[in-house]
Amino acid sequence: MAGASFERRYTPFIILALVAALVLVLGLWAVERTRKTDSVAAGPAMLAGQYQWKLVTTWPKNFPGLGSGPENFARYVDEMSAGRLKIHVYGAGEIVPAFEIFDAVSQGVAQAGHGAAYYWKGKIPSSVFFTTIPFGMNAQETNGWLHYGGGLQLWREAYAPFNIIPFAGGSSGVQMAGWFNREINSVEDLQGLKMRIPGLAGDVFAQAGGTAVRISGGELYTSLQTGVIDAAEWVGPYNDLALGLHEVAKYYYYPGWHEPGSMLEFIINRDAFEALPADLQAIVTYAARAANQDMLDEFTARNNAALEDLVSNHGVQLRRLPDDVLLALYRGSETAMKQLVADDPMAARVYASYKKFYDGVRDYHHISEQSYINARDLVIDAPAAEGGAP
Repeated sequence: MAGASFERRYTPFIILALVAALVLVLGLWAVERTRKTDSVAAGPAMLAGQYQWKLVTTWPKNFPGLGSGPENFARYVDEMSAGRLKIHVYGAGEIVPAFEIFDAVSQGVAQAGHGAAYYWKGKIPSSVFFTTIPFGMNAQETNGWLHYGGGLQLWREAYAPFNIIPFAGGSSGVQMAGWFNREINSVEDLQGLKMRIPGLAGDVFAQAGGTAVRISGGELYTSLQTGVIDAAEWVGPYNDLALGLHEVAKYYYYPGWHEPGSMLEFIINRDAFEALPADLQAIVTYAARAANQDMLDEFTARNNAALEDLVSNHGVQLRRLPDDVLLALYRGSETAMKQLVADDPMAARVYASYKKFYDGVRDYHHISEQSYINARDLVIDAPAAEGGAP
């Protein structure tokens, strides 16, 4: 009887305790589930009002020029946000391989990335326009199209299905045509040549009789050294000297027909961006804009000194591509472009916007930029007796 009385007296308390325990367990589960969901947006170890992001790149860590872009971006964001948004930069291979950063950002493995849009040509054919196209616009013109000609809106539309927001992420300016282990005297010399050359230019090069190979910058030196490829384009003197390409190829050709104004990109996971308060979103936006211009400034400042070093101290043979080669490559670029826009509706839309801006800015630059450079060369290169520079 005493046992039964005890059970009647304490059973309600036991039931309440069990219910409370169940509620506690469910509450902890819900908190943990929310924390995991928010981790993509906030990054690890988020404190109140503070965010930490991972930024993955297609370049080696701290690589000069290209690699300085994401480092500067992270520094600008840190300084302008007073440390509220920390961005940790990882080089190619530290978290994901170089050509997997787009998927990593799309899936939330990292909150941000830095690379080149034409690397994703296989999944987004229109992406080539947002880096560069053969015989296309230079860096100044491309920035104008992106920020004042509707290009950025199209870029974001193209990336929207992948949960990514793109930003212009720096430009190298006009690049070099590349490094070759044999002379190029005519179109015939391109036949069977294996060259690392990405984007639409790879299709053009293949049409001219060569073989386009897609490898990352970290593999270029060894690939040239071992004969896996016969030639490679990378960037220009500043970056190419840092990579040591002069040690494995003798001939350095110009002009950079394939990349006249290569635009890089910052890509941001949309969930991560939208989880930021408005002021941090603005900071990310303007930090990207500053890093974009800074990279072009750095390449402009450093390329000539690097070229002089390559030619004077390393015996590099600087050569211009013959006219017949350039004409053949241009004809190939026209064919490749027609095929691209015929196969992909988005590429056709982007091309229409790009071409309209290109035609207008080209007309103006004939009488402005190009005319001035021609006039400058005329007066400076004229003999002193004719009134030129002494």
